[in-house]
Amino acid sequence: MTAPTAATGAADQGSSSGWIRVLLLVGLIGAGLAAAALLPVRAWMDAALGWVEGLGLWAPAVFLAAYVVVAVFSLPGSVLTIAVGAALGPVWGMATASAGATLGATAAFLVGRFLARRWVAPKIASRPRFTALDQAVRREGFKIILLSRLSPIIPFALLNYGYGLTNVPLGTYVLASWIGMIPGTILYVYLGTLGRAATTWSDMGFGRRALYVTGLLATAAVTVMITVIARRTLGRSVDPDAPPDDPSAGA
Repeated sequence: MTAPTAATGAADQGSSSGWIRVLLLVGLIGAGLAAAALLPVRAWMDAALGWVEGLGLWAPAVFLAAYVVVAVFSLPGSVLTIAVGAALGPVWGMATASAGATLGATAAFLVGRFLARRWVAPKIASRPRFTALDQAVRREGFKIILLSRLSPIIPFALLNYGYGLTNVPLGTYVLASWIGMIPGTILYVYLGTLGRAATTWSDMGFGRRALYVTGLLATAAVTVMITVIARRTLGRSVDPDAPPDDPSAGA
């Protein structure tokens, strides 16, 4: 019987955190629907959307600038992405949020590399996970950045700055980050779209309600599955000595 490794521990942790995210998401949906029924959410949403629509073609630009501020100052980006989904809808919301998240991550990367190295380096040095991650990036940069975006084992904001301390090329970082953030972006944009739809929930038929909820749960399930797989793969990449998963385990 072999002793558990860091990679297998990360895999188990990833599976648990994945299910926790699903439960939290379900709870959030329920809370949102309850709020829509009990609070003047529709009036608030109409006012906010009216302000965004008043910006016209400037609305996406305002959101892009907001993503840079959020990333550089380590604020929760998921809240902004939900707002983008509610304001711009699924298609333009996804395009704006994906571009904004990538732009923000790039800005934080450049700040970490050129401006805030003295502040970032001590925080990173105290995290053994990043030391192992840094070594893995030296071996296969694109793959590690992609996997860490799909399933961050280090807080997202700190990861942006931390990669600025590595020798990874800017182009590799931007492309891998953009691709790796797409699943989470889709989920939060869809959640924002559903939040906007919830303001007219009582006017919808059962079929349309079921379509919205089913679509969200399916998106969440796929995102969680990708997260768990990415975390397992990342654990093996960071710890090359870890044994491969036993296909018969957990069947």
